[in-house]
Amino acid sequence: MDKEASIMAAASKELSSQFRALIDTDDIETLKQQQMLILGRLQDSNAVLSHFNDFSENCFSEVSSDLARSTRVLKSMKPDLDYIFQKLRSIKGRILATYPDAFPDESSREELDRRPDLELPQ
Repeated sequence: MDKEASIMAAASKELSSQFRALIDTDDIETLKQQQMLILGRLQDSNAVLSHFNDFSENCFSEVSSDLARSTRVLKSMKPDLDYIFQKLRSIKGRILATYPDAFPDESSREELDRRPDLELPQ
């Protein structure tokens, strides 16, 4: 068993010495420097991203209450607007029934009125 162990140790030493002969120490130092440079850049990028995340979180917390309030206002306005448009349609229908020429046809209507149609879904 001792003979085997000594053979293994000698083979390991020989292999490691040959392996060391293949590798240039200057190349290893250059690789280490490049790795340290990349590590520094990654740490800087991580710091910038962390700062941006903190900034974004602060901005969102400032805006979120306004956004929630505006959403509530819009949701409360929608039924009122639906009711108004329904009434306008019924009034327009009654006017058309009484006065058929009250509103221009579609071809001349576009020339007169260039406002967007708010009733169309977008």
